[in-house]
Amino acid sequence: MPTTDDVKVGFIGFGNMASAMADGWIASGVVPGNRLYACANRYEALCERTESRGMHACASGEELVRAVDVVVVAIKPYLIEDVLPELAGALANKTIISVAAGWDSKGYEHILPGTHHISTVPNTPVAICEGVIACERKTTLSGEEALLVHELLGALGTVVEVDSHLLSIAGTIGGCSPAFIAMVIEALGDAAVKYGIPRATAYEMVSQMVAGTAKLQLATGQHPGAMKDAVCSPGGTTIKGVAALEAAGMRSAFIKAIDAIEG
Repeated sequence: MPTTDDVKVGFIGFGNMASAMADGWIASGVVPGNRLYACANRYEALCERTESRGMHACASGEELVRAVDVVVVAIKPYLIEDVLPELAGALANKTIISVAAGWDSKGYEHILPGTHHISTVPNTPVAICEGVIACERKTTLSGEEALLVHELLGALGTVVEVDSHLLSIAGTIGGCSPAFIAMVIEALGDAAVKYGIPRATAYEMVSQMVAGTAKLQLATGQHPGAMKDAVCSPGGTTIKGVAALEAAGMRSAFIKAIDAIEG
């Protein structure tokens, strides 16, 4: 059984999420580029993206699976039933990490019975090792494989295990919300620019505020409502802003965004 000292990891599909994971593993030093492999439809474009990272480009899925110990399935969910069954024999003795939304353990058992797999939903901050990776608690990994996978994923951020019926919503909260928070950063940046702060400075301030607030909550475990109350003096400026956000339906808007995805 390989360890993080010698494991070779390959990506079937090398889009944004796979690239982010590769960048995170390279940045963390846990899996250097020379132990990362990828295959994708557009081979020439793949070569450019892998070469810049010191990775190996493979011309086919078969070549990739033969070369690695751990296979990350990072193709579009609708392609899985077309691509993976053809690789079933080669995948039989590999450790499979899926990052395809909507594919849980039951789905993989249907198309790849007897393989060793785990379903996960990471988010893009894994690129800087600050991600959230939702993992289905039900897996077919051996004990040694599970330890290796959690060590690999743990290098990319916080690993959260959830029951199968919660994997979708956990993936939505972790995987889609970076887009929502980016919109918040952009909007507050616009507000700062409106009052004269240069845009680059505005984004720097707002992004650090978001990062600092999140780290404060994680460090203290405080309820977010208590953190909000600590900034809101009676009759002060912050509570006026909070009231305006409530009137605009900010909380409802975020919940409706999740409802739209899960619905």
